[in-house]
Amino acid sequence: MAGDWFADAVMYEIYPQSFADSNGDGIGDLRGVIDRLDHIASLGVDVIWFNPCFASPFVDAGYDVSDYLTIAPRYGTNDDLVELVEAAGKRGIRIMLDLVAGHTSIEHPWFRKELHADGPDPKGDRYIWCEQLPASTWARAMPGTPAWVESPGPRRGYYLKNFYDEQPALNFGWARPGGADQPWRDAVDAPGPLRNRQALKDIIGFWLAKGVAGFRVDMAFSLVKDELSDEGRAETVSLWGEIRRWLDDAYPQAVLIPEGAEPRVGESLAFDADFFLVIKEAHASLFDNHAAGILPFQAPREPFFDAEGRGSTRPFLDAWTAAKAVDPGRPIVLSTADHDYARLRVGGRTAEQMRSALVFLFTWGSVPCLYYGDEIGMRYLPDLPNVEGAVCNPLYNRAGCRTPMQWDSTANAGFSAAAAAKLYLPIDPDPQRPTVAAQNDDPASTLNFVRGLISLRQAHPALRARASIEVLSEGYPLAYVRGGTHLVVVNPRREAASLAVPPATPLLAEGVTTTADGLRVAGFGYGILALR
Repeated sequence: MAGDWFADAVMYEIYPQSFADSNGDGIGDLRGVIDRLDHIASLGVDVIWFNPCFASPFVDAGYDVSDYLTIAPRYGTNDDLVELVEAAGKRGIRIMLDLVAGHTSIEHPWFRKELHADGPDPKGDRYIWCEQLPASTWARAMPGTPAWVESPGPRRGYYLKNFYDEQPALNFGWARPGGADQPWRDAVDAPGPLRNRQALKDIIGFWLAKGVAGFRVDMAFSLVKDELSDEGRAETVSLWGEIRRWLDDAYPQAVLIPEGAEPRVGESLAFDADFFLVIKEAHASLFDNHAAGILPFQAPREPFFDAEGRGSTRPFLDAWTAAKAVDPGRPIVLSTADHDYARLRVGGRTAEQMRSALVFLFTWGSVPCLYYGDEIGMRYLPDLPNVEGAVCNPLYNRAGCRTPMQWDSTANAGFSAAAAAKLYLPIDPDPQRPTVAAQNDDPASTLNFVRGLISLRQAHPALRARASIEVLSEGYPLAYVRGGTHLVVVNPRREAASLAVPPATPLLAEGVTTTADGLRVAGFGYGILALR
């Protein structure tokens, strides 16, 4: 497996379209990131994770790749990425890319070739084609939409998609191959699937050779079809295990992070961590007040980090305990937010209310991931236009968490010199919107609060991922001991709360007072304390 640096890391996610525009076309680019590296370094983060940067028609914001080996021209060039890797490395920051492993764009040359073929490729099809529409016609990734799309070209029949119609699934085989009546269900060792396995290695190796530290893999466990079955999970894990063994030999420091949790099927694990996704219950039950909408698979519930104090940490703690029971030392990534759903500051949640959530995220035993803009308290903006597939469900608008980074008080908040109408997405129209410039030298700002949290985490190993966690109170306030030496208390509700705890000295606290038998934590209060 990769070097163990990742367990102590703090990640920073950049949605490249919206971070910094260096050439005035209204879309962020790699040169803009290079120009802003000092800000990122000032946070104290260790690795930047970029959403897809590869060539794409951008039907799904770059998650529809047309060339895995070329940086999208709107972001710059391959040389720009190499320069970014080197410039970030000088600041002690690694670069991680997003790998869309399970599907491509319909504009990818692989798909265009098969679309215009008379029939199956003698070397093995890279995609999954059938001439007669199968009985199972509904997509899992896009509920209510057909899984099979009628061929728009000379090739007869249908192709299998993964998400949007423009994202045909790559052929990594089926856990249960078909017979004569289902010839499109290739075995995992058929020529087409083997071609795609090699292509994955080629793509990964191409970018690792240019200095990137690793990949976050989109839909990592959807590769071998029948993925909801035990056989499907086992076959996909086996595929990634093959890639991990190759990496251990060729690029032993490379990190692979999946979208979600790696299935436990009895084999050695291929990925370096699990990921508690923002849109899944373990994360959503803490932070999601549904101001951004509700997905079909989500159950409405009051979040724990909300002023009314009607939420529960139990769904999160149950998921965490289950994951750690299987692999106690395995890192788990936990984000402030991401490109697919609401930010921490959503609905009526204020910057003041965010602080208890930030304390939790940077002191719980996870690998924290800071979504760009959350370090200054950027807001989720509702009802934004459907740009590059942001609205993939009538109740699910991702545009509101993808708005341009707010740098200063100049035009377009310093994001771009383009006319406002040309911007990728609108700037937050609030004249009081937070900016980096306004917060940079303000010791009471959200930005400097985040810097202080990360600095405290770096200074005290007990606050990082490897140290033990003992939960003293799972309600209001939430209280836990890290590494046997540090007490953390957070009270995200409006009403004060008290608890009995051992004597402790505050390292960072707001609204925490000592009582005869413990602590009283004011509404929205928090504390990181050293046990005496």
